[in-house]
Parts: sequence; C-alpha cells; structure tokens
Amino acid sequence: MRRARFYSVIGGCSLCVLMLSASMKFNSINIKQEPWKAPAVADSIKNPYPVTPVAETQGEELYNIYCWSCHGETGYGDGPAAGALGVKPANFHEERVQKQTDGAIYWKMSEGRGNMPPFKEALSAEKRWQLLSYLRKLGKSNP
Repeated sequence: MRRARFYSVIGGCSLCVLMLSASMKFNSINIKQEPWKAPAVADSIKNPYPVTPVAETQGEELYNIYCWSCHGETGYGDGPAAGALGVKPANFHEERVQKQTDGAIYWKMSEGRGNMPPFKEALSAEKRWQLLSYLRKLGKSNP
C-alpha cells in the first residue's frame, strides 16, 4: 500500500514538472500588447526632489530589490523572470522609453499594469523618484 502511494506521488510530481516545463516554454513567447501610454496629465508631473548622486545610489538599491529580476541587471528587460512573463519588460535603453517624460514613467511605476506591479503603496513618492533617477542614469549607460 505504501509503495503504491509512493509511486502515485512520484507520478503526480512528474506530471507537474512536465506541465510546468511546457508552460515555461509557452510563457517565453512574447504576447503582443498595446503600447503602454500614461494619461496626458502624467506628463505634467514633475520631480519635487533634486536629482543627486545620493538619490541615484538610493534608486539603484531600490532597483536591485524590486526591478532587476524582470528588467535585468543592466536594464535591457532581460532579467531572469522576464521569460516567464509573456510580455517583455521595458528596456530602459530604448529610445521610446528614454523619450517619455519623467512624469509618465513615474505614473507607470506608481500605477502598474499587468505583470508590472503598482509601487504607489510599497514605495513612498520620494523613493519612486529616486528609482526614476536611477532608471534615467541606467538607460543612458552602455554596459
């Protein structure tokens, strides 16, 4: 009886592994999604804090906690969790991202969409602006 239960558990685990493996392959296919546009009013949002090396360093610390797993260590949208999302995370080096206003990116970071979580509850306004300062610096770098 115990042997039958053991093989039953092993068989069930094997089936789960196969299903997860198949779903990972499916999820690695990028799903087409409409471009994410912040509302026009977001363009008028201005950073009330000075952009300083200290703010960028604090933003980098936040990035390493909250963002790198999807957006990648260097901000190309190639983090270890990115393949399982279905929609490729933003590449901060792309021109379409760099051209967005600070207010639009701040709004997106605050509100979230789909797999991108909203950070307005998790991070204070100052921390979100610090993170944005680092994203701007990261997007201009050439690793």
